[in-house]
Amino acid sequence: MTIYALSSGPGVSGIAVIRISGIETSDAIRQITNNKLPNPRLATLKKFNKFNTSELIDEGILLWFPAPESYTGEDMAEIHVHGSIAVVKSILDQLSKVKNCRLAEPGEFTKLAFQNGKINLLKAESISDLISAETEIQRQQAVKIMSGRSSEKFNSLRKKLLKILSNVEAKIDFPEEDLPEDVIQNIKEDSEKIRKEIEKILDDQKVGERIREGFKIAIIGPTNAGKSSLLNYLSNRDIAIVSEIAGTTRDVIEAHLNLDGYPVVISDTAGIRESKNEIEKKGIKLALKRAEDADLNIIVIEPKSIDFTGFLNDLVSKKSIIVINKIDLGYKNINNEISKFNPIFLSIKNETNLNELINRIKDKLKNKFVSSNETLITRERHRQSLEACVQNLKNFEEKNSHQDFDKAAEDLRLATRHLGMIVGKVDVEEILGSIFSDFCIGK
Repeated sequence: MTIYALSSGPGVSGIAVIRISGIETSDAIRQITNNKLPNPRLATLKKFNKFNTSELIDEGILLWFPAPESYTGEDMAEIHVHGSIAVVKSILDQLSKVKNCRLAEPGEFTKLAFQNGKINLLKAESISDLISAETEIQRQQAVKIMSGRSSEKFNSLRKKLLKILSNVEAKIDFPEEDLPEDVIQNIKEDSEKIRKEIEKILDDQKVGERIREGFKIAIIGPTNAGKSSLLNYLSNRDIAIVSEIAGTTRDVIEAHLNLDGYPVVISDTAGIRESKNEIEKKGIKLALKRAEDADLNIIVIEPKSIDFTGFLNDLVSKKSIIVINKIDLGYKNINNEISKFNPIFLSIKNETNLNELINRIKDKLKNKFVSSNETLITRERHRQSLEACVQNLKNFEEKNSHQDFDKAAEDLRLATRHLGMIVGKVDVEEILGSIFSDFCIGK
């Protein structure tokens, strides 16, 4: 089956890029140009016409990439035309008339590249991350993964496990033969060394995932303290409704920000108080859950609502910043006990001391985006596979010490399989759909 799609962004643009990949690509090119194939990998000016007529659609650039020297590993072409909606629609309509040619699904071009051995799963995911990158640190991480260092590391560890497995299986297949003592000892030492290497990779404070997904900040506190106003200020636009009516915010409202190059996901939550309203109670429950999951909580209170005997006392921790808002209304009578929490006194209304809050947030961010590991875990599936690998290695070491080689070998096979799933060295059909569905159409 041959696929085609608009690879550049939808909407009006100066240039639109339409990709075609598959066995019918050459036929599609001949029909739409009424001409022979151009020289491979050479930008060629062509007229693109409606099939079987001389009616011109547009004039643009054609690039022809015969298999296997293409992004997908198949015959592939790119049509560069003017980016009007009408031109793009007309080109796509013509391609739909080619036999065995259909519109591509999200990420299908990159999925073909993986299936045809042009890239591994880590590189495929890093391509998606690079396309989605909004900050410089996200771009740098995606490029780092694309360079292949992480793939090399996981492949190297997997090869070492396979070597250990071959020695264990030799012991199973030839029980009468005595393996050299140093080989038996190496099995134990090498498996422990690999396990510790993986545990070191896992001990990363989830830096890679924070960079990819964004540092999670939750704005929490009682009703009418100024939480929504703070979200609007930090976002530099009106995202949340601000009202003097208590309990206006019921759901969690999110904004994705670029804070000095750091990706941040900041959430405004429902005001926390005793409530009999079922909808508001659900909102408060969501707020407390968001606070629990956040990397940083900004607790917003006002002078008249300073009370640490209730929920506030439970929420204050090392991942909290205490903000006392509305100091324009007066705060001289505030209990000195609050000083032990190192609060920031500000007025969102008058934009007083907001820079101090932003600087405090930046200080928290800097400590959370630093890792000594060269190998970064960027997705939950990688972490789950590595954790499963470690557990299987522990099981292997325990059974191996009791010379239960048959069962120990199975644990080692599972450990090897979990490592292979990260880069796609095993049958991973069950996870391909979820990975490539995150891509845009045309990639």
